[in-house]
Amino acid sequence: MTRRRLIQILLVALVLAYPLVVAGSPVWARLGALVLLAAIGASAWNIVGGYAGQVSVGHSVFFGIGAYSAVVTYTQLGLPPIAGAPIGMALSVLVAAVIGVPTLKLSGHYFSMATIAVAELVRVLSSTSEFLGGAQGLGGPPVPRSVLDLSFISATPYYYIFLAVLAGLLWLTHAIEHGRMGFYLRAIKDSERAARSLGVAAGRYKLYAYMLSAAFTALAGSLYLTMFGFVDPESGFGILISVKMVVMAALGGAGQLFGPLVGALILVPLEELSNSYLGGQGAGLTFVVYGAIILIIARFLPSGLLSLLERRRSAASRATKTVDGHAD
Repeated sequence: MTRRRLIQILLVALVLAYPLVVAGSPVWARLGALVLLAAIGASAWNIVGGYAGQVSVGHSVFFGIGAYSAVVTYTQLGLPPIAGAPIGMALSVLVAAVIGVPTLKLSGHYFSMATIAVAELVRVLSSTSEFLGGAQGLGGPPVPRSVLDLSFISATPYYYIFLAVLAGLLWLTHAIEHGRMGFYLRAIKDSERAARSLGVAAGRYKLYAYMLSAAFTALAGSLYLTMFGFVDPESGFGILISVKMVVMAALGGAGQLFGPLVGALILVPLEELSNSYLGGQGAGLTFVVYGAIILIIARFLPSGLLSLLERRRSAASRATKTVDGHAD
């Protein structure tokens, strides 16, 4: 067994046993669930933002659609909130198609600005909608009616639910990354004009990535609602939700399979600790920290933290080949 394989097995065992290790601390159990939930959203964004290079700063639209679909399913139909997840995913795919057809023709920061404008418009409209509870928002079941409501006192069930969803999303992303679509998306990211000249239907594949990303972002929103039991325009459609997805993926390594997870492992505990120790002032500090991280990434880590490991691995490989060459 190689050293790398042994490390992978130990990491998987640690992830699976984490709730048992921190069983005596509800705070740390909740933190683990929040990291996984954030990683789901950032990994969903990574499909279109990381692999296709289309930096959407309006993914909060899909997150909010997923959250509100879950809670409206309860308030209007009396069904478990999670039953609204497929509805939210379907609506998000439809909205992504409507938004994506015109906006994906834009490039660079013009596309980013267009997605921000759409997200802010949706947030304002939701705050004036009585059907969605207006600015006060909507809440899920006040007490659990059955296990299907996914309303638990402990964070451990949420941890394993989120872990299963994240594992499925990473598996799908891995399949895309090593399939035809992944090659097309990377070609589009490197140079859309060159990709088109080689016969790649760039517009179609960007739209496919955008719709797939929207579906899983909506699923993250539905899972958020099941855990917190409440959503309002700011927690559903707020611009900070999109910013978190972008920063997490960029910090860990956009366009890399585990990049969003690495970013979530750093930023979520940082945010929770700042909110815990600074109280209401922590929310304002979050914006400052994210701004500083964006500057650091742009200046020193444009490829994310995982790129440092890749460089180190490449350097070690070259050193090994050099030593072997001298030995020969």
